[in-house]
Amino acid sequence: MISDSKHMQLAFSLAEKAAGKTSPNPAVGAVLVKNGQIIAKGYTHPAGEQHAEVDALLKAGAAAKGSTMYVTLEPCAHYGRTPPCTKAIVDAGVAEVHYAIGDPNPRVNGRGRKYLEAHGVKVTADVSVAQGYAQNRAFFHYVTTGMPYVTAKYAMTLDGKIATVTGESKWITGSEARQHGHTLRNQSDAILVGVDTVVADDPQLTTRLPEQSVKHPLRIVLDSTLRIPQDAHILDPALPGKTVIATTRQADPSRKARLVEQGAEVLMVAGDAAGRVDLNSLLTALGKREITSLMVEGGAQVLGSFVAAGCVQEAWTFIAPKLVGGSKAKSPVGGMGIAQLQSALQFEIKETKQFGADLWVRSERKA
Repeated sequence: MISDSKHMQLAFSLAEKAAGKTSPNPAVGAVLVKNGQIIAKGYTHPAGEQHAEVDALLKAGAAAKGSTMYVTLEPCAHYGRTPPCTKAIVDAGVAEVHYAIGDPNPRVNGRGRKYLEAHGVKVTADVSVAQGYAQNRAFFHYVTTGMPYVTAKYAMTLDGKIATVTGESKWITGSEARQHGHTLRNQSDAILVGVDTVVADDPQLTTRLPEQSVKHPLRIVLDSTLRIPQDAHILDPALPGKTVIATTRQADPSRKARLVEQGAEVLMVAGDAAGRVDLNSLLTALGKREITSLMVEGGAQVLGSFVAAGCVQEAWTFIAPKLVGGSKAKSPVGGMGIAQLQSALQFEIKETKQFGADLWVRSERKA
């Protein structure tokens, strides 16, 4: 007979199938077991469709009665885009529920457990808290702060340069690493660059993968005075997805009208002391739009601003085995920097992978 932990691990693997596809909902996996046998498996579908628990229950049908459910997050007990999963579990006659971690969403937060227990379902809670949190860290950050989980993504050489002294940057890393970068885009709700990157590189910021069905994150450009070129690729209405230009009241109204006419959305945000887009105001506005994860791709000044504001929760660092040198060659994080090491943002390396000749490092900010 497979152990409880094995069933829960299967539920976690099912949740991975939903990663990046369920926002603003978390990616959840569920397994139904009866008489020691797995009778159904499910995972969360895009927002507005069935959650993992209901997915599994629909597959099990009448066989769900008397079964045990293993699910990676506390089942919801409220009406949102869909009815509560707890009611579906009770109505199906499930006898027992094991969940990995409680849901901090104020509309859930223990209410799922209480509802189930009040209706005679045996509940075993918080059986794999660390893993449950890690799998949905962006969701947990979003529901507790109201802001998206911010990841800084950049590619650099062994000596920490993102370009040569002449500004050449294509390409720091090889094709396999760049392909993985598109995989990461496919898991993000939004992607952000500064207007200087648009002027210098003219990127599209779309997701390019072999799969037919991909996610094109919301494209965001920081541009406090709306100086983005009218013929920038990112403004092409034929591009899949949507572009938002985040600006301030310094912007020329005629430029705003021109951009709207081209199909872009212009988002007015409070300015900071230097007249730039205030990052906390921007993140609050994105949170209200149910953007749970934001990938910041740069350039150096933008990444420096996010680091200085303490707004980075994670870093995705691609390291190419090259040395380019040059005291004036740019590093990934610009700005004024810090005066003392004790003021540095502290991160913990969580994962490393080799892509061709290049190394990818995933680091999370320490609490």
